[in-house]
This record gives sequence, structure tokens and C-alpha cells, in this order.
Amino acid sequence: MAQKKPIVALIYDYDGTLSPGNMQEFGFIQAVGKTAEEFWRMSDHIAVGQDASNVLAYMKLMYDEARRTGVKLRREDFLRFGRDIELFEGVREWFQLVNRYGDAHGVKVEHYINSSGLKEIVEGSPIAHEFKHIFAGTFLYDENGEAEWPGISVDYTTKTQFLFKISKGIFSAGDKKQVNESMAEDKKRVPFTHMIYFGDGDTDVPCMKLMGQFGGHAIAVYDPDNERKRATAAKLKRQGRVGFAVPAVYTADAPAYRVVTAIIDKIKADWVLSRLSKGK
Repeated sequence: MAQKKPIVALIYDYDGTLSPGNMQEFGFIQAVGKTAEEFWRMSDHIAVGQDASNVLAYMKLMYDEARRTGVKLRREDFLRFGRDIELFEGVREWFQLVNRYGDAHGVKVEHYINSSGLKEIVEGSPIAHEFKHIFAGTFLYDENGEAEWPGISVDYTTKTQFLFKISKGIFSAGDKKQVNESMAEDKKRVPFTHMIYFGDGDTDVPCMKLMGQFGGHAIAVYDPDNERKRATAAKLKRQGRVGFAVPAVYTADAPAYRVVTAIIDKIKADWVLSRLSKGK
């Protein structure tokens, strides 16, 4: 049966985009007796000192610090660390707000996470149920259910593969076959032109650039109380990386909502015109 309405995918980075801090800062770092500044300084020292991935460096540091302090790193522990993640204003209500708009305008809205953070922590957060799928880093677990090795590491370039997976309707982070197979544009579950990507910084640039290259939409958001973040978003807009730079406020009267609903309107109009041109 022909699809009766277009799917619009809203794809979010997490740290700095939906939350004002890094997800490790809302439980884990405190549990191992560190401040956020101490933890990230140690992580950067590992990455720079050994010319290593920043993501793998923080994952190793989490593992090492947990072992040193006797903190368990089981799936249920990560879920617990996610419960108290701080969210930007309006985030909890945002998803249903946009979903209702989509429903009223003949569009199916889906939400995805594309993060260099940890999937298990996001799954423990109060908004986890809002996402169609969460693409993020994971650990491998031993026979006792404790983390023992990185399973998936997501850096700024790795993030781009997940956009192709969302487009093709592939929800396995480990898939390397289907994502590279050729697929006609009209067979893709979510064309790039139906995607809206939200990010807050330089690590999102490859995804933002991909959006621009394939006709998608990119939005830079920033903490309204952080001038450095505001400047970064303005730079991304000035450089043409994104079409919009707005505060990370997710209420119905905020610029983010006005931008997203306008994009949804455009996607729907283009979809209707395309079908009319094909006699559908």
C-alpha cells in the first residue's frame, strides 16, 4: 500500500542540545568522587597524551574510575545515572507538541538520538520513550553483566552513518552491509529532505554538512545562558553549516518550535507537489 503521509525525522544530538551538560555529569562523575572539570581534564589528558579518540578516552576513564572506586557499571547502573539528567526548558513536552502538529498537518513525526554519549544513560533518562531509536555509544558486558570494553564508540564522523541508517530504516548500530547497499531515493523510508538535525557544536558539523548536501535541514541550538555556546551557534550559521541558530528552548512560543513547524509545512508541501507531478 502506498504511503499516505510523509515521515519527518527529527534527529538530536543530546549533550548541549537537549541537556545543558554532558550526561556523565548527572550521576556517574559524582559517584566516582570527581568534579566534572577534573573528569574531563583527565579524559583530555588521555586523548591528547596518547593521540587517541576523545570518545574512547572518556569511556576508558569511566571504566578505570569505576573500578578504582568500586562503582558498578551494569546496564541498570547506567539507567540509574540517566534518571537525573537535566533538560532544557520545554524538552519534556516538546515531543508531543511536535507530534500533535505533525498529526494535524498530515505528517508522521519521528524522533531519534544521534549522540557521542552512552545509549544506556539516555535510555534511563525521562525522555527515552519519546525516541524511535537511540544511536549512541555502548559498552560490552561480561558474564556478570558488568561493562568490560567499549562496544560502540560514536565520534563526530561516526554520527553521519546513522543518518544513512535512519534514511534506509536500519536500526542496527552494528550493521555494515545494508547501509552501504544502493537504494533508490523513492524507496528510502526517510529521505534526507525529510530530516531535521539538531546540534550544538563543532562535533555536529559533519552531520550538519550532510544535511546541506542532501537537501535536509540543520538547526544549531545554544544554551541561552551561555555566551560561548551562543557564539558557536552564530558561527555555524554564519559559515552556512546550518540554516537556523536558535536558543535551546523547546516551548510552543520559542523560535525552535516556529522553525520546526515551518520546515514541516515545507516538507509536506513539497511531498504533495511531488505526488501531484507524478499523477498520484
